[in-house]
Amino acid sequence: SLNTKQKLMTFFFFFLERMSLMEEKTMVNDILGSVKADLTAYQTAISESENMQLRQTFQQIRNNDESFQYELFKIAETKGYYKPAQKATVTEIQTVKTELQG
Repeated sequence: SLNTKQKLMTFFFFFLERMSLMEEKTMVNDILGSVKADLTAYQTAISESENMQLRQTFQQIRNNDESFQYELFKIAETKGYYKPAQKATVTEIQTVKTELQG
């Protein structure tokens, strides 16, 4: 039996197959942006929750959304819808580490 997330993903890609490539790319990027905003809101709610049960619920929702976002990101990257930024050089990484430690 498929869980809710799997059902949504199955429906989502069934729906996307019937759309043009540009519409699909736009939708995927819109969803990724929306989930990113949701993750920020969950993090704020987590940090401001005094009730441990509520805090844990927000953490679980955030974790599920992070997994969904990553799965969708990997698909978008595979289809060429998303091009990550150029990787930082070892020197750039070391500079940031030094600045953060100092």
